[in-house]
Amino acid sequence: MSSYQQAVIRIEHEKEYQELKGAIQRAVASEKMKQFLKRVESGGIRVRDVEAVLAKGLLEKVDESLAKSGKTAQQLYEALTVSDQAQLREFYLSKIEEIEPALRAKFQKLYSYY
Repeated sequence: MSSYQQAVIRIEHEKEYQELKGAIQRAVASEKMKQFLKRVESGGIRVRDVEAVLAKGLLEKVDESLAKSGKTAQQLYEALTVSDQAQLREFYLSKIEEIEPALRAKFQKLYSYY
């Protein structure tokens, strides 16, 4: 019996993908996650709405490296192919689901689906 293995899809725009992935990792790191969630809350959007998070420039507001790069998260995202964007969305969603339960409870409205 073989186990399930997710297919590996090659990233076409590696540089932009890695820049944006790094910004996401830094924004949702334990020391910055609360600040990031507060920005999402004040923006009036749901945390799972990746495109809205990017459009409002929330990653740039919590990640100094991205802010200093001269590129916005939205610009990097738009430079990606559709399959790269899908993989990045999946990465982002997996990261925001990993937050500690106490912090998630505090920002539970951001995680709701309604």
